[in-house]
Amino acid sequence: MLRYRGVKQALDAVSRLDAFPKVKEEFVQPTRVGGTLSLISRLVILFLIYHEVSYYMDSRLVFSFVPDTDLQSKLKVHIDLTVAMPCKSIGADILDSTNQNVFSFGILQEEDTWFELCPSQRVHFDYMQHHNSYLRNEYHSIAEILYKSDHAVVYSMPERVVIPTKPHDACRIHGVLTLNKVAGNFHITVGKTIHFSRGHIHFNSIFANTQTNFSHRINRFSFGDHTAGIIHPLEGDEKIFDNGQVMMQYFIEVVPTDVQKFYSHSKTYQYTVRENLQLIDIDKGMQGVAGLYFKYDMSALRVLVRQDRDSIAQFIVRLSSIIAGIVVISGLLSKCMHLIGDACCKRRPEPLLNTLSDEKPVSKGGAVIIS
Repeated sequence: MLRYRGVKQALDAVSRLDAFPKVKEEFVQPTRVGGTLSLISRLVILFLIYHEVSYYMDSRLVFSFVPDTDLQSKLKVHIDLTVAMPCKSIGADILDSTNQNVFSFGILQEEDTWFELCPSQRVHFDYMQHHNSYLRNEYHSIAEILYKSDHAVVYSMPERVVIPTKPHDACRIHGVLTLNKVAGNFHITVGKTIHFSRGHIHFNSIFANTQTNFSHRINRFSFGDHTAGIIHPLEGDEKIFDNGQVMMQYFIEVVPTDVQKFYSHSKTYQYTVRENLQLIDIDKGMQGVAGLYFKYDMSALRVLVRQDRDSIAQFIVRLSSIIAGIVVISGLLSKCMHLIGDACCKRRPEPLLNTLSDEKPVSKGGAVIIS
């Protein structure tokens, strides 16, 4: 290379060092088989490249568990439920293991309403119930689809269209509370509550003659911000009780969840729930206060959901192997088909014009006539 001083001479030297020499066009004989295989191979290459790019862009999810060390953060809970009793007869409050009056972080609103839904609300709630039930049952099959989607399911009950003429017979309790990340108990019972700095007192005795009915409908019950992929089991739950003296308990375990996508990072919570229904029969010695009890506790583990995909180097290697493999296979198929064609369709030698050379030519008038 030292003898080539000019740029043009250097380029000529490099071109002569080509490791992949090409056959000149005048020495190449095109055939229908080769052209067909070339066209098919290029279509296959384009098809495989498209699917390889789609596979690279479609990431996979990686789930892992780590200890939850973020103990100072707050727990946001969204509540929207309806109890089949007037608001003046029931009271809702929440207390955590620190005995702190958590209503200092938010207030739940009580709104008089009717327990029976109007037709449009009934259709909406039935759809919500069916949709949420389907997601819970099929969650393990569609978890990746839910997490990769950008749409978080938030159910919003439409406004009542038909106004009943009877008095209000239910109470809607809704709002957002910001709690400590410790175990707590949110409950709705008969009577009202007076809060103190280190606890609260229930006034149940003056409501002893009140007819109770703790049939309820849960439109929203979730922890943290709504995030795609998170299913809240209690949303769409509806229970109708014939006996008013019931203690309905929900045991909830809240699991902190971090969802890390390529372009976003969100911290939220998901939970599991167990139910227990207890009938209070004083004659049989059963004690308790009728009502709805949501007992929640925090999980010691945090779930990390992370999107992952192959590196760009792996992607390029896979594309190169696809293209090279198709080219090599198409070349082998072309050679095999030509060999088979030559073996099955051998050409017979054409008859020569001088096969009648045994006959002597006859000369007539200076012309040679072959008879």
